[in-house]
Amino acid sequence: MSQKKFISILYKSHSSKVNLPSPPLVNEFNDSLLSILFPAYSDLSFNSEHDLAIEFKRNQELLLRILLYIEGRLKINSEKILAKFYDELPNIYNALLLDAEAIERGDPAAASRDEVIRSYPGFYAIAVYRIAHALHNLKVPLIPRMLTEIAHSKTGIDIHPAATIGPYFFIDHGTGIVIGETTVIGKNVKLYQGVTLGALSVDKKMATTKRHPTLKDNVVIYAGATILGGKTIVGENSVIGGNVWLTKSVPANSTIYHKAQLSVK
Repeated sequence: MSQKKFISILYKSHSSKVNLPSPPLVNEFNDSLLSILFPAYSDLSFNSEHDLAIEFKRNQELLLRILLYIEGRLKINSEKILAKFYDELPNIYNALLLDAEAIERGDPAAASRDEVIRSYPGFYAIAVYRIAHALHNLKVPLIPRMLTEIAHSKTGIDIHPAATIGPYFFIDHGTGIVIGETTVIGKNVKLYQGVTLGALSVDKKMATTKRHPTLKDNVVIYAGATILGGKTIVGENSVIGGNVWLTKSVPANSTIYHKAQLSVK
């Protein structure tokens, strides 16, 4: 194929492209919102409530710009989504305060709440997830996934915005964690690095079914564990040890561990 013909094919694909918001714009909205919610995260300085209100208004304008790109794909208009999202913001904020409390309380190395908010990749990934999840619940396409992929690229933690996650959620270290679309997580759950909450099958026909596991309250999942399947339920107060491969439900108060066989020469 000649270069000229190839360029012609590419141009046709570009000219038919749906207009979409850029990743930098979505990231700017995300950083602005986290800076408004948490002084420990913010590089901005607010000398008065008026200054904070100005940034809050700017954040709303950023989200509106993003929504206007995809307004033709929305069930309701951008202004209504904007209002509903910011009505939900106090609930997002309160949930994140509980998450930060869980991390500070559960990690002996955490010196303060500010340290958790400013430097812990687990908290950052959870914060972006909760923002994205609220937009997902408002039937906003694409943008929730763009948000969680920003967190994924920065932290190595991959949380689908459609997953359902309760309060006091604690991700420790976090790199390599995968939480699938139909995962349900109760309150006061703790995950270590390398945990996968995934599906037994990636068949496209299962797109509308529950494919990922359910973790009940007070569950701890240690590093490298893999839990698969929409019918797999980990009961309350259970501990799943490192490197466990689990595809069946376990009752409440269980301890499941992988027994390694080591040979030393």
